[in-house]
Amino acid sequence: MEEFKQDDGPGESETRGTFSDGPVAEIDESELREGIVEALKTVYDPEIPVNIFDLGLIYDIRIRDRVVEVDMTLTAPGCPVAHTFPGMVERTVAMVPGVAGAIVDLVWDPPWTPDLISEAARLELGLI
Repeated sequence: MEEFKQDDGPGESETRGTFSDGPVAEIDESELREGIVEALKTVYDPEIPVNIFDLGLIYDIRIRDRVVEVDMTLTAPGCPVAHTFPGMVERTVAMVPGVAGAIVDLVWDPPWTPDLISEAARLELGLI
């Protein structure tokens, strides 16, 4: 895996991500999405014992030419892992067979609320 970051200068957009430096297997997009979700379910929030997918931190997964872009949030803007956690998620997604590259965008809108936690995670946490 190769991490990539390109800054084209002031006023230009920054390109970044984690991309495969080897051959990438062909895979059906629905299978690829399933593998990505399963991989995201292996990443746990450092403060709440629930994976980031069931915690509702993943807002969107877009796949184009086997490059995956994930919009995610954190439970709070002041989260102590805000600078490192998206990179960890990016590397996890990039390791999924069939993924050519991964880009994780940290977003704050809409803000995360406990209402986004899945029913299974609510049961696990004793919230229902």
